[in-house]
Amino acid sequence: MSQQSGTLKAEMPNLAEMMDELGRNARAAASELALCSGAQRDRALAAAASCMRDSKEPILAANQADMSAADERGLSSAMLDRLALSPARLEAMAAGLEAVIELPDPVGRVLAEWERPNGLVIQRITVPLGVIGIIYESRPNVTADAAGLCTKSGNAVILRGGSESFHSSQAIFQSLSAGLESAGIHPAAIQMVPTTDRAAVGYLLSSMGNTIDVVVPRGGRSLVERVQREARVPIIGHLEGICHVYLHASANVAMARDIVVNAKMRRTGICGAAETVLVDRDAAAALIPTVVEALIEAGCEVRGDETVRELASATQPAAEEDWHTEYLDAVISVRVVDDVSQAIEHIRQYGSGHTESIVAEDKAAANRFLSDVDSAIVLHNASTQFADGGEFGMGAEIGIATGRIHARGPVGAEQLTSYKYVVRGNGQVRP
Repeated sequence: MSQQSGTLKAEMPNLAEMMDELGRNARAAASELALCSGAQRDRALAAAASCMRDSKEPILAANQADMSAADERGLSSAMLDRLALSPARLEAMAAGLEAVIELPDPVGRVLAEWERPNGLVIQRITVPLGVIGIIYESRPNVTADAAGLCTKSGNAVILRGGSESFHSSQAIFQSLSAGLESAGIHPAAIQMVPTTDRAAVGYLLSSMGNTIDVVVPRGGRSLVERVQREARVPIIGHLEGICHVYLHASANVAMARDIVVNAKMRRTGICGAAETVLVDRDAAAALIPTVVEALIEAGCEVRGDETVRELASATQPAAEEDWHTEYLDAVISVRVVDDVSQAIEHIRQYGSGHTESIVAEDKAAANRFLSDVDSAIVLHNASTQFADGGEFGMGAEIGIATGRIHARGPVGAEQLTSYKYVVRGNGQVRP
């Protein structure tokens, strides 16, 4: 059955059979793709980017259909922003594929080499992970980013986008498939689950361990919790992004204001958006009125503890729940702390291990924060919105990993490889 058909569940009653076929095809494609040259994989990405630009009108029309349906369903403004495509965002997707092309080939790199006393020469060499299942929600750009990174790293991928972005993702998928065909690569190297039935997600997680090597969830808490609960294969990803900006007593007031506003308001619906601001008590009187006023002027609701409310009366009271909350909206909580130790302790207690930033002129305080905060990304005097693979020079990413096994931080092409050992001898036998 054609991947391009966009067939819905009513036309494919046997979901298990459909999913098993996707898995078998992906496994066959992965074996072939791992043997393709880096140049061949890059040609596929270049052709996909060109086709995406040529298909601008049908892709945007498909997105408009998704947007209209989402608006009727009453999705939040943040969710609508995630879903929306524009000519500029479409161009950014195509340019993102081209940026991935410019990255070094992550496959076949010699990570280490040494010779043993018995003459054996051992190399540790990067190899693709194999078949990657990627489950995501409303952002259709993930379709291009994820497929591009998987192709670059020699992995076959099965994409399962959210129902709200179904038509957009299918339209983008057409360009990706055309790119594979142009480069002579197995068409099943990129596949898309052609149904919005949520049961397809459950089957992928629980019953495809023999064909899928790793799953990457990209979406909200409910999606990631489901993946963590049901998956029978390894997972790369994060549960939520409760990101903090800590304003040390030595912070420059103007810098603190600008960083906090950007960290919260540039795009409120992304996982790198700041959700809590921590302010040193010694500088609270100087920092809080300026920072809070700027946030409110930018359209943000501010919830503060008792000290914050005394210094900025326009704030709402913060409850214990606020420190645990990933708003993904124009809401932020602000708390006064005694010092850098208490800021680090707050992050340890309430953070999700995603991204934290310190604004400080005091280098010792900054170094203490960067050293002691155990999150995937820590920044000094910079917005948390830089928590992004593209901003790290990785071309794109398929998510931010907060675990400690395999990948951590932005997951780009390099993070989608493992390694094997190649051992060369001249007749050695073990005594």
